[in-house]
Amino acid sequence: MPDTIPVPLRPRAPAGLSIGHTHLKVSDLDRALGFWRDVIGLEETARYPGAVFLSAGGYHHHIALNVWESAGGPPPAPGTTGLYHVALLYPDRASLARALRTVLAAGIRLDGASDHGVSEALYLHDPDGNGVELYRDRPREEWPRNPDGSLGMFTRRLDLANLLAEPEDAAGG
Repeated sequence: MPDTIPVPLRPRAPAGLSIGHTHLKVSDLDRALGFWRDVIGLEETARYPGAVFLSAGGYHHHIALNVWESAGGPPPAPGTTGLYHVALLYPDRASLARALRTVLAAGIRLDGASDHGVSEALYLHDPDGNGVELYRDRPREEWPRNPDGSLGMFTRRLDLANLLAEPEDAAGG
């Protein structure tokens, strides 16, 4: 069998495509819930033997946590393949600021914070070593463009003090 399968036309995903949910293998469900529910703020929508499903806004699940193949297991070793991070898109800057305040109050260390021109992002890890990005997109009309009109993304240090200065009530509490 060949390494690649010839395809007559390269498929194109529809513009409305979105990532529906992510399933994470964790070593301890209660510890993982302490992060995803109690710090990130997702709501538990269902529980099954060895798994918990969590969401925001009543969706069936955005994140599922399971110990089916990983109970008591160690995090993936550095230098191995796997999930780099799961990214949670916040609806606005005030919501991202509120998330930052909660993460810091929980004593969780940020691995980084970046301004990408198109978005502002916070990077951290859950208790099982899974990468987590909390971010908000800027309006499309504010995205940086190169002289030829292509997207001009970049990575610069995010001003956390400025983000923390975002008014508390701007995102509805």
